[in-house]
Amino acid sequence: MILLNLDKCNSAIEEFSKLIKEKRCNPYEGKLKVGVDLGTANIVLSVVDENNKPVAGAMYPSSVVKDGIVVDYIGATRIVRKLKDEVEQIIGRELTYAATAIPPGITDGNTKVISNVVESCDMEVVHVIDEPSAAATVLGIQEGAVVDVGGGTTGISIIKNGEVVFTADEPTGGTHMTLVLAGFNKVSFDEAEVIKKDKKSERDIFIVVKPVVEKMASIVKKYIKGYDVETIYVVGGACCFSEFEKVFKKETKIETIKPIEPLLVTPLGIAMNCNI
Repeated sequence: MILLNLDKCNSAIEEFSKLIKEKRCNPYEGKLKVGVDLGTANIVLSVVDENNKPVAGAMYPSSVVKDGIVVDYIGATRIVRKLKDEVEQIIGRELTYAATAIPPGITDGNTKVISNVVESCDMEVVHVIDEPSAAATVLGIQEGAVVDVGGGTTGISIIKNGEVVFTADEPTGGTHMTLVLAGFNKVSFDEAEVIKKDKKSERDIFIVVKPVVEKMASIVKKYIKGYDVETIYVVGGACCFSEFEKVFKKETKIETIKPIEPLLVTPLGIAMNCNI
C-alpha cells in the first residue's frame, strides 16, 4: 500500500513540476481548486481540477516569511499577485478564491496576516490548513506521521485512520542548515544558501548539516512517542538531500519515506484542500 500511494503521489508531483517549468496548463473542466503556499524559501501558487489533477502552477523564491510569520507584507503581496497574474495568463481564467496553509501552532493573528496577503491579491481565502496535513492529502495516507521540513520550522502531523490526531511545530529547518554552513565556511548567510543548493557538492555539504537533520529527527521521535507510528513521510524543500531519510530512519528506528521533489508536495496539497 505504501508503494502504491507513493507512486500516485510521485506521478502527481512530477506532472505539477513539469507544468511549473514549462509554464503551461493541462486541460480541465469544471471548478478549479487553488492553493497559495507562503513558504520561508519559496512562494508557490498551485491549481488542480475537481479530481485533484494538477492544472497549472508557478513558484518564486522569497524571504518574506520567517517561521510562518509574514515579515514583509508588501513584498509577500507583490509576489503572490505576480504568481496569480502568471497563472491566470497560462490558464486563461481569473482566480478569485484559494486555500492557504500555516505551520502547526502559529497564533491566530499570524494566521490572519497570511490570509490577508492572499486576499489582498483579490482571492477569497476559503480554507486554511496546516502544512503537514496538506502534504498528507497528496501522499494519500491513512496512517503514519507526516514531517514537513520547511525553511524555518519542522512541522509534524500524526494520522490515524485517515484523521489528524496530533500536530506540532518546532523552529528547526533549512535556515538552520544554512547557518551551520555559514559558520563552517566562514561566509555570509546568502553565500551559504548558495552553497547548500550546490548538488555537485551535496555529499560534503550533508556531512556539515547532518547534525541539524539528526536534531530534526530527534524532535520527531519525541513527538511521535506513544502513537505507534510505523512510517514517517518527509516533505519540504529542506529534506531534498539524498541521505536525509536515511538519517531520519537511523535516529527514529522507523521506516522513513520521501517522495520526489518534496518541495512541491505541500503546495499541491493546499490546492487539493481548496473546497468551496
